[in-house]
Amino acid sequence: MIGVEQWAEIRRMHLIDGVSIREIHRRTGLHRETIRRALASERPPAYRRAEKPSKLDPFKEEIERLLRTDHRLPGTRVRELISELGYEGGRTILDEHLREVRPRFTPRRTYQRTVYRPGEICQFDLWEPRAEIPVGHGQTRRAWVVTCALGFSRAGAGALIFAKQAPDILWGMSRCLTRLGALPETVVWDREAAIAPRGRPTDAFAAFCGALPVGWSICEAADPESKGLLERSHRFLRSNFEPGRSFASPEHFQTELDSWFEKANRRLHRGIRAVPAERLAEEKGRMRPLPERMPETDRRFVTRVPQQPYLRLDTNDYSLDPRAAGRRVEVRASQREIVAVELGTGAPVASHRRSFAKGLTFTDPAHQRLLEQLRGSRRAGPAVEVELRPLARYDELIPA
Repeated sequence: MIGVEQWAEIRRMHLIDGVSIREIHRRTGLHRETIRRALASERPPAYRRAEKPSKLDPFKEEIERLLRTDHRLPGTRVRELISELGYEGGRTILDEHLREVRPRFTPRRTYQRTVYRPGEICQFDLWEPRAEIPVGHGQTRRAWVVTCALGFSRAGAGALIFAKQAPDILWGMSRCLTRLGALPETVVWDREAAIAPRGRPTDAFAAFCGALPVGWSICEAADPESKGLLERSHRFLRSNFEPGRSFASPEHFQTELDSWFEKANRRLHRGIRAVPAERLAEEKGRMRPLPERMPETDRRFVTRVPQQPYLRLDTNDYSLDPRAAGRRVEVRASQREIVAVELGTGAPVASHRRSFAKGLTFTDPAHQRLLEQLRGSRRAGPAVEVELRPLARYDELIPA
């Protein structure tokens, strides 16, 4: 058998230089029939090993029958079933055969490429860091990151939260949109419990979107491909952001996360073959500006100040003004602070920086002083005037 180089040389000599087969035979020493076959073949010669019968051949019909019954049947189970019939071959040849024949019995799903207009959508999702975040007082806590990406530019942002409740997630959305600097037409979410359980938006989520206003789109169940915009960002967060970094506090984590997203937005995105930061400048020109004030996402509730003037929130106790005991107050809890004011008068009752550590008690020094003053007044008791009578009156009453 001649090589590819000899085959090409024979064809060049005969077809281009006009050398006869006899002369090629004299120059190369090859048999004339070999030369004729090389000239007749338009494809270069290739070595082909003669096919040998496989140990799997007698069982291929049985394998196809099993796959027709259940196309998801694992290869391990297929091997067990055909081994009962006498199969003694290895696992490798069976797995290779299954890779070839299984698609004939498996309904395959195909996808079309989606192209987004500038400002058309912004997709949101939750990503969970592997390590817990230090929250002070020697404690760490499980956390999540609300992530987002614009469909056209792929520019992204993220916000750290410590609960998957509606106020926390909506605050994360608000911060992400503020970082991007404009409003999309539609926000996309999966069926997160605080956003759209069973595919219907919660009142809190609908109110947030209506206040901006933006539209919303909820992904279908069991459709992970519809959230593909953020998969690449989540892989990079796992492989590039987390390794080699340690965090001292939630604020430190958020600062590092913002810096990482800024760098990521300036890199070439292989999916769109463009730099997200450059596309974002174009996209923001077609997006609506942010409102002067973003929708409020704080927790608000009314409670009555107990005799022991403390408010419990997220397992922590925060002191209240003891003079408001028995009165109703409105509490506003944000991601940064906890504020309480008395209903009706609006008098301040408490103002604390929020802590994400657990099981702690925070007492305002001013509240402690007021408690001590009130306790001292109660111990002294009420002022009682005692009449002082002259001793002569007792002498008159008692005979000598």
